[in-house]
Amino acid sequence: MQGSLWSDGVIMPEFPKLDGDLSVDVLIVGGGIVGVLCAAKLQSEGVNYALVEQNRICRGVTENTTAKITSQHGLIFEKLISRFGPERTKLYLTANEDAIKEYRRLSQNIDCDFTDTCSYVYCLNDPDRISKELSALHRLGFPAVFSQTNELPFPTKGAVMFPRQAQFHPMKFLAVISKGLRIYENTKVRELIGTTAVTASGKIRAKKLILATHFPILNKHGGYFLKLYQDRSYVLALSDAQKIDGMYVDADKKGLSFRSQGDMLLLGGGSHRTGKKGGGWQELKRFASEHYPKATEVYRWATQDCMSLDLLPYVGIYSKNTPDLFVASGFNKWGMTGSMVAASILLDLVQEKENPYAEVFSPTRTILRPQLALNALESTVNLLTPTKPRCPHLGCALKWNKEEHSWDCPCHGSRFAHDGTLILGPATADLPET
Repeated sequence: MQGSLWSDGVIMPEFPKLDGDLSVDVLIVGGGIVGVLCAAKLQSEGVNYALVEQNRICRGVTENTTAKITSQHGLIFEKLISRFGPERTKLYLTANEDAIKEYRRLSQNIDCDFTDTCSYVYCLNDPDRISKELSALHRLGFPAVFSQTNELPFPTKGAVMFPRQAQFHPMKFLAVISKGLRIYENTKVRELIGTTAVTASGKIRAKKLILATHFPILNKHGGYFLKLYQDRSYVLALSDAQKIDGMYVDADKKGLSFRSQGDMLLLGGGSHRTGKKGGGWQELKRFASEHYPKATEVYRWATQDCMSLDLLPYVGIYSKNTPDLFVASGFNKWGMTGSMVAASILLDLVQEKENPYAEVFSPTRTILRPQLALNALESTVNLLTPTKPRCPHLGCALKWNKEEHSWDCPCHGSRFAHDGTLILGPATADLPET
């Protein structure tokens, strides 16, 4: 069936629609996993907060994850040391390891299929990349090891293995975590004026505001339209395929990922920049027919990830000119640990406390990275493309996605149904009728 296996059979709590004005110390806009974790942490600290979500919580990108809880985010640590130095890189690694421990602690009393497992990044043709990454990790004091990949149906040059990582069922987890939180569903924010959110039924006045809307919906500050782009990827859940014990991902960004969930194999890949052409589900189906000929497709879904300029997420103060506005975005396909890290950092920042990881993730760090020029070029080309329809976010020309029957924006990743209904932001409105 088309749709995520995570949402099948899970009953999420329902929350009321906000009716009237509201005043809080902290307002969270966006009810994905980042927003829910922020709300849970703020409630545990006794902070006066509220969360508003334009639809139902956790029904967007969150339910379409592969749900790997890991600090291994590709072969990135050699690059991070070169770019940021060993001290900041170690902080990034430690922050994500702390996130795994926090999920493990919270999941002790939740039936969410939490399982300790190992994580692997494999390489098809360049063993030197494995060696260099292992050297970088050993420099950081992390116990990564070289591993063969005998569970995979094709030969590799080996893999970097991280011990004591985890996987879980995210919607079962969030169904419990979200109970009793101060959440308002079907409450769309139409405008932000400072830290005041304007909705259809009134205004929400807050001292601090957290934007947890996947791609930030505010264009006035921070340059996120240049700092982020979105990448689309695809998943098949297969029965009667070889079960594997670990979590695997290709070192190549265009490669495949693997993990098991119950008696199913989750096969991921086919990725491409949103609004561009890519392998999609057809690439995964071809691979499955070749390597798992007896397998049956049970579920299929697609997801979308915000990609930053430098491999690190943007978590913290939205911009230098907005000290009471905060953001969490750009998780680079690793949103499970990234969300927990973000919630922990933002919990401290909105209470004006120090956080040891805040500087590493600061959104105000330099944007002078090669990806910046590519993002600017993509935006310029699509702004100058004289076709309709146009994205209401910043006016880029939309592209028709034949596989998913949607209008997609190659600039910033907004998506619209065939009739113009908004599917995913940063756009906040449907396409105008023509």
